[in-house]
Formats: sequence, C-alpha cells, structure tokens
Amino acid sequence: MTEPTEPFAPSSPTGPTAPSKDLTTVVHPRRELFEHGLLPIPKLIFSDPTQTLIPLKQKLLEQSSNNRVDSPIIADSLQISIDHATLVLDTLASVLPSVNGNRGENDAVGVDVFDLVVFLYVQSYKKLLPRTHKDSAAVSDVWPSTSAFDGYLSALSPLQLVRSNSRRFMPSQADEEAHQLSYLQKHLANILSLLAEPVEGEGDESLVLTMDRFEHLGLLIQFGDKGSGGNSLSQVSPFFANSDPDMPDVPVPAAQVHDWLLQNIASALEYISERTSSKENGPANASDQDVAMTDACALKVSTGTRGTSFIEGISKSSYVKHASDIKGSSIKVLNCQESAIYILAPLRYATVYGCSDATIVLGAVGKVAPYNTFYSQLEEHMNEVGILPTVNRWDEPLALGMVDHHDSLSHPAGVSDVQAETATRVDPDQFTNFVIPNWLGGESTGSTENNPFTLPDAYMASQLRNQKNLGEIRQLLREAPLEESRKKELSSALHVYFKDWLYASGNIRQLYCLQGE
Repeated sequence: MTEPTEPFAPSSPTGPTAPSKDLTTVVHPRRELFEHGLLPIPKLIFSDPTQTLIPLKQKLLEQSSNNRVDSPIIADSLQISIDHATLVLDTLASVLPSVNGNRGENDAVGVDVFDLVVFLYVQSYKKLLPRTHKDSAAVSDVWPSTSAFDGYLSALSPLQLVRSNSRRFMPSQADEEAHQLSYLQKHLANILSLLAEPVEGEGDESLVLTMDRFEHLGLLIQFGDKGSGGNSLSQVSPFFANSDPDMPDVPVPAAQVHDWLLQNIASALEYISERTSSKENGPANASDQDVAMTDACALKVSTGTRGTSFIEGISKSSYVKHASDIKGSSIKVLNCQESAIYILAPLRYATVYGCSDATIVLGAVGKVAPYNTFYSQLEEHMNEVGILPTVNRWDEPLALGMVDHHDSLSHPAGVSDVQAETATRVDPDQFTNFVIPNWLGGESTGSTENNPFTLPDAYMASQLRNQKNLGEIRQLLREAPLEESRKKELSSALHVYFKDWLYASGNIRQLYCLQGE
C-alpha cells in the first residue's frame, strides 16, 4: 500500500486529526438531507442497509455510464415503479450540496451511484420523537397528521402550544442536530465502507478513500454554519486540501478518515451541549429558537442558524412576508392556527407542520403544488429557484407507501400491501380562484398577470363557466329596471351580506391584521 505523503503532514502541533475549535469549521449534519431528503417509500427502508446496499452498489455500477444511473435503472434495481424512481432521482438532486449542484439535475444526466447509495442508506434515519402529550385527542387536528412522513410533527396542536406557553414537547433545532450527529456517529463506519475501495492490506489498511469518493460525504456533513463557502468538502479537510489538481490524489485509509470525523462529531456534540446549557442557565433571548413563547401572535419570523427562517405561533391573525424579509433559502412554518400566512418569496426548501385551520401561501418553492393564484413577482421568483411552468403535474398526485420513520422495521422492504394516504382532486365545480390581496404585491411591481401554470381542461372549463356566470349576474344587476333609491338599497344589502361573510369566515381578520403590516 502506498504510504500517505504530503496531505498527512501535521499542519499544527495538535496534528491533522484533531478537530478544530474554530466555530466556522465545526461540523454540522446537512439539514437538507435529514429534513427534506427522507421519502416514505417502504422499499427504500432496509433493515440492514449495509448488507443490502453493498451488492446493490455493485449492480448499479455494472449498469452505469460513468458511474451515473437514470430512473429506469433505479426502478429495476430497487424494484420500484418508474414514478417512484424519478422521485428518488429528483429528491436526491434537490438535496445535493450546491457545489455539486450540476450532479443529477435531470434524468438525462442521472445521479452518481455513490451519492445514491449514501442517500439510500440515510433513508433508515428515524426522526427525533418528542415527549408525548397526555391529551392525544386534542392534538389530532393538525397538519400533517400522524403520518408516514413525520410522526412527530403533530405532537402538539397550536392552541395547546399557546396555552402551555412552552415548546417543551417539540424538539429544538439543537436537539435535532445532536440527534442527526449521533446517527452519523453510529453509522459512519458503514457509510464509509460503501464509499471506500479495497486494496491489498490487512485490517484497517485494507480500505481507502480517494478524493472523489471522499467528496460524497458532502451530502451528509458540512463545516461551519454556512457550509464550505463554495469549496468542496475535500478542500476543508486535512487529507486533500493541498492536493495538486494536476497530479493523481493519494488515497487515504478509510480508518483515518473515520477517526478524524468521529473526533469532529464528538467536538460538535460537546459544543451543542455547552451551548444548550448556557441557554438554559442564562437570560432568555427573544430571538432564540429554543426559548419559550410569551405571545403566540407576537412571535412571528426569526432566523435560526444556517439560513433557515421560522414563522411560528401565529394565532387568529394574518401575516405576510416578502423576499426582502426572508433570510436564507429555506423556511419553516410551525404551530400556527386559524390564520392566513403569505410568504411571497423564492425558496429552495419549505416545511409546514403543526398547523390547523390555516391558509399558507408559499411563493416559489421547488416541486410544491400551486394554489390557483399568482402575485406580480411570481414568475421572477420561479426563475430564481428554477421552477418551470412547462413541467406541470398540477393534478397528478403521486401516492407513496406508508412508512413511519420512527418504526421503519415494522414495514420492511418488499411490503407492497401498505396503503398510502393520498391527495384527491377537488370537483371542478367546486374549484375557484384564490386571490392574494393586491396590497401584498411587494416593494416592486413584477410582470406576472396570470397563473403561469395551465389548468387541466376540466378545471379551465369550470373557471370560464364561473367567469361567464359572474359577468351575466353583474350585467343583470346593472340593467335591472330599478329606481335609483332601490339600486342603493340593493347595493347596501350586498355589502351587508359580504360583511356578514367576512365575519363568519374569519377573513375580516385579514383586513385588520394586514393593514398594520
């Protein structure tokens, strides 16, 4: 085996494997993968991921072109439908690090086999459970309900959250990050074995990682709150940082990478513990994501670590945020009730949970089915996040298998009779326009004047029929043979009925709340 050379030279008195104390290089799990990369497809949950994925990797490599595979190969290898395989490919492409953003963006290019096997391994991750609430009946009417995706998301209803004046039942961001790091700590050796190459040697010296294989760990981890700042993972490691791009890289023993990452993970867990302890013992901070709420209507938007904005605790209110108000590329809307929330901004990821009786309008988010609505900057925001209106599967919901990520072993791979809850299409006769108030248009005027997504024929016909009926009613009212005083009485009566509807539906709150924005 080739002896490691320059990349292993100690760069400091503590040696190359000692984790850095610089907070900009603290290791973090990549939230995108753990929060947005889990798919509730039973056949992707393996009771023994390593035993399943090692032969699967070999099978994929044999069928791959330049180590890349497309949807038909994925479908055949995993024995899943082509629609599910396309979802796997698209989801993996959406959670890859930005530095690898060109990898696997469409089926013509496919996805890298090693990215795919790491992605499939992490499907075994079980999300952090909250402490249960004693009143189970009262927490059932939230979205999403206890489901395959996120059993913990509906642990506490918004009303209970307000009354309890605490988030003690929900995992904090620090809790979730520590849970993800602990998962990586436990499974790191298995994941490295999927990426490593065998060489002649004994024991720990028999597996090595090239720089290219090492890069695939960037799907799982990043260094610093803002990642590597455009640099590849290898450039922030002690193993390949000084590699000459014109020379073949020197493989690194997988055991050495394993030890270095374990030390960094242990250091990060210690840092989280110290930070949590100082928060619990120190004064409360209104911007802290882990502190108790004092007023559900007052606690609105804030920015957590690594560029995620939070909108939470909105109760019986209306709320709007524009692109200039949102920091970062992702948002979480949680524990809101009886409210209308407008987030008119371009986003890469969005999570909505623990909400009830709420209308939540998200501007432009990759692969989120749209309301039949628009606002003036919608097409501009769609371009920013790469949404094409020509890719229009508006009325084609994809049913997925029911998988509880807290108890994945209860649904082992191969189960085909587990029924999925799926969306149903509204009757075209019940389909209406959803109007965003024009005073929410934002700071600048955009060019969007209609919904850029074409409606299916049945819904378009219903829309045109409703517009025609409305026009006829307006014409009848205008031409009604009434005296001027009677016309005024009719107009007053219509205004009264409209006002009654505003109060009965709760929409009157939007007029009052949004006037103060």
